Amino acid sequence: MHYEGNIIRPPSEANSILLQVTVGCSRNKCTFCGTYTGERFRIKPDDIIMQDIAFASEYCKKQRRVFLCDGDVMVIPQKRLLKILTEIRKQLPWVTRVGTYANAKSLKMKTDEQLRELREYGLGIAYMGLETGDDVTLKNINKGAMSETMIQMGKKAREAGIKFSITVLLGIAGRERSQIHAEETGRVLSAIDPEYVGALSLMLIPGTPLYQDHASGNFHLIDPDEMLKELRTMIANTDLSRGLFHANHASNYLPIRARLPKDKDSTIQLIDQALAGEVALKPEWLRAL
Repeated sequence: MHYEGNIIRPPSEANSILLQVTVGCSRNKCTFCGTYTGERFRIKPDDIIMQDIAFASEYCKKQRRVFLCDGDVMVIPQKRLLKILTEIRKQLPWVTRVGTYANAKSLKMKTDEQLRELREYGLGIAYMGLETGDDVTLKNINKGAMSETMIQMGKKAREAGIKFSITVLLGIAGRERSQIHAEETGRVLSAIDPEYVGALSLMLIPGTPLYQDHASGNFHLIDPDEMLKELRTMIANTDLSRGLFHANHASNYLPIRARLPKDKDSTIQLIDQALAGEVALKPEWLRAL
């Protein structure tokens, strides 16, 4: 396989065939992210992509899923993206699902018909980094879209039959807007009603604008208990018809896996026990991105 730079995938795609079709991120301006610093976004040549699919057809016969890397594959023109999906279906007939990252801008570029077409060609799930539903914080972190656009694009993908997984980031609003961030994020998640939500806890990365803001005293990173209080408020304000809410990423202090709405009360009770010191939190040295 021909890999370039950092290869990032969601935790749930750990056992997937990682097919890199773009390099970098089409946005690459979020203040908290240093993954693709200095990396110019580009679509890889078709011949390289086809070579990698051929390689997977020979050596990846036990893997049932494909994840298209890197940061935002949905910006690929429709004709080229359909060609990739067609080749995956042709050469990897055992694959049951193809996934990719998406953002509000790239979803807006696709028509409803194009998204349905992608679903018909095998794109089964899209992962979007919401981070927060608080418009003030979205602007502060230079996310590139406000909450209403996030809601519209999330609904658009879901209506096309593409499963949707949303990432939110505990601590991203700092101390001043922590609870507002939690409440507003719950509002946006409820409006989109995704199949999956993944909550990560902010870890500051040296070299990023947010790290510099913290070092200069302009951003206050919340402590573990405040992270839990934020998570509690977020879950309390999130109403999903039948979604999984995960907070079991390596960055989190308290692993959680809840089916909402069924597990909402018991999950809030678990967080309360942790806040009371009755449930141990993950030590700092075990946390990781």
